[in-house]
Amino acid sequence: MKKIGVLTSGGDAPGMNAAVRAVVLTASQYGIEVVGFRHGFNGIFQRDFQPLTAADVRQIAHLGGTIIKSARCKQLPEPGGPQQAADILHELGIEALLVIGGDGSFRGCVALSQYYRGQLVGLPGTIDNDLDGTDLTIGFATALETALEAIDKIRDTADAFERTFLVEVMGRHTGYLALSAGIAGSAEQIICPEYGDTVDVADIAADIRSYQQQHGACSYIIVLAETMYPAGAAALAHELSVQSGTECRAVVLGHLQRGGSPVGSDRILATKVGAYAVEQLVAGHAHMMMAGEQAGQAVLFPLRLTGAQHKKADPFLLAWQDRILQQH
Repeated sequence: MKKIGVLTSGGDAPGMNAAVRAVVLTASQYGIEVVGFRHGFNGIFQRDFQPLTAADVRQIAHLGGTIIKSARCKQLPEPGGPQQAADILHELGIEALLVIGGDGSFRGCVALSQYYRGQLVGLPGTIDNDLDGTDLTIGFATALETALEAIDKIRDTADAFERTFLVEVMGRHTGYLALSAGIAGSAEQIICPEYGDTVDVADIAADIRSYQQQHGACSYIIVLAETMYPAGAAALAHELSVQSGTECRAVVLGHLQRGGSPVGSDRILATKVGAYAVEQLVAGHAHMMMAGEQAGQAVLFPLRLTGAQHKKADPFLLAWQDRILQQH
């Protein structure tokens, strides 16, 4: 193997640069040239790429974002898209492609595999932590710390004004980030898909009134997973204000959670799976696999199964939080 490609695809996640660094440094040990495609799969179609050497990546692990940029690609799912991408990769002499991204990026790999003669390897890069086959995904730990810092600060102002605050966090259709941020931030209530598909505004308002009857005028923090209330966090906050009789404010953290320098654990995870992916690639074991981590060990997991959604948020913490809420 002489030449491989790497790209970062979909939503960016803190730690992607550390993964790129690990891929390039490990490949250089085997004398393998690395090409970085810019803006995800778009870089293949547009032939927008750059050589990546050890000198290019040695000091990037601490940087947020991704030096080779990221994007969602509309062209790949279109008819003929995978064939065209494969033809370009063949033309460029790319013998393997490493894709750092989430479920959508890996579905792109599956489509590409029907036409591409090289090897395809995935690295789990998403703050949502919603991929099967790995305990944690690159970026989740940093996003959690960002959300927690915001919740802690919101608690200060919530205490000062004795208000209810609704804090919306990312996570797509899973509650990993909401549950973790809510537990760590001592939230009075967590609203996420694992507790049901709908939001009972009247029930939540009753919980707020009951809590204030027990504890007097005080702060009340609710952590909300995005997509749980289609009308938006601001609309839900308004409804809660009306029904609970207590002023409720909404704070949407949004893309703030994707930014910032990755925490140490994200840098370590990214380095580990990046290096492991290249080593397994060289050994011939990594085609259509994702390099992840389970119980502290680097593992390979079938790329096609990463989106099966068998992985669940911690059932113990879900049950514990529910019991605590009932005590209100």
